[in-house]
Amino acid sequence: MPLPPPTNPLALSDRLALQRTRLANERTLLTYVRTSLALVGFGLALLQFHPERGGRLGYSALAVAGLVLTVGLLRFRAHCRELAACQLASGEGS
Repeated sequence: MPLPPPTNPLALSDRLALQRTRLANERTLLTYVRTSLALVGFGLALLQFHPERGGRLGYSALAVAGLVLTVGLLRFRAHCRELAACQLASGEGS
């Protein structure tokens, strides 16, 4: 039995390119999360082992970790919206 034609008007190469871009966007988000977790670990280690001397640096590392995670999430969401708009625009043009 033959398969029905795809309902997506994009060509196969365009769909694969969008999928690759989505996966790259997810990898980038995971990199932001990994960096943020490393900063949290560094900050907590400073607070645990050197509370009087490393306190300010430890809390700064925790704040930077939160900032890195927030920037990563905002960039991920913005790129997801761009991909969705690109997919809709190319689908309507065909």
